[in-house]
Amino acid sequence: MPRDFAPIKRRRLSDAVSAQIQDRIAAGELRAGDKLPPERELAERFGVSRGAVREALRNLERTGVVALQAGARGGAFIGQGDASLIGDSFRNLYQLGGVSLDDLTEARIWLESTVIRIACERATEADLMALAANVDEAERLLLAERYEDKIDVQVEFHNLLAKATHNAVMVMLMAALMDVMRDFAHAVGGERTDLTIRARRRFLAALRQRDAAAAVAEMTEHLESLQVRYRERMRDRHGAASPSSRA
Repeated sequence: MPRDFAPIKRRRLSDAVSAQIQDRIAAGELRAGDKLPPERELAERFGVSRGAVREALRNLERTGVVALQAGARGGAFIGQGDASLIGDSFRNLYQLGGVSLDDLTEARIWLESTVIRIACERATEADLMALAANVDEAERLLLAERYEDKIDVQVEFHNLLAKATHNAVMVMLMAALMDVMRDFAHAVGGERTDLTIRARRRFLAALRQRDAAAAVAEMTEHLESLQVRYRERMRDRHGAASPSSRA
């Protein structure tokens, strides 16, 4: 390490330890895969107890900043980050009622519209084949009446579409939203019609032709229609719209 850690004087000790480690990462002094010194040495450098260091490392592990490994060659390593934490935050907000189905649908339309326009420019033949194979798999599961399994495949379609942008941020944002939608779709049950499959084939035809306007229009119409169907199924199950579906 180019410079030593500064002794902690104020704030919660474990938070201050975490902040210094994160500052080193931001400055490029620590990179993914780098091993941190042992707890005892870190405690001496920071001027805090080993307990404060241990708590800081565990907090950083929960956020994906640090990976803790056991064994003779184990220790604390700078991690790769954990994009799934974004999805966890969205999921918590939805479950607590801070995000509605309408909010999710609106955000998905905005995000998907951008993703589609980029994918129309950047999607490779391999990307298009992966999307087509996904639709074929969803159709196979529908015919086999494996409706819950079909949910996961159809959710993955959106993640594959985001990957076709070849932009890591778009992939993370889509995955976060789709984590929430996966939970919601499983809660209301898998659809037993081919409406989504037919919409996907129309969408793929426009995408393959690199017709962004047609592809966006097809996806927007599908998502708005899906929202209506979700709401109907929620009423069928509960007798009234769930609070989480409020406008």
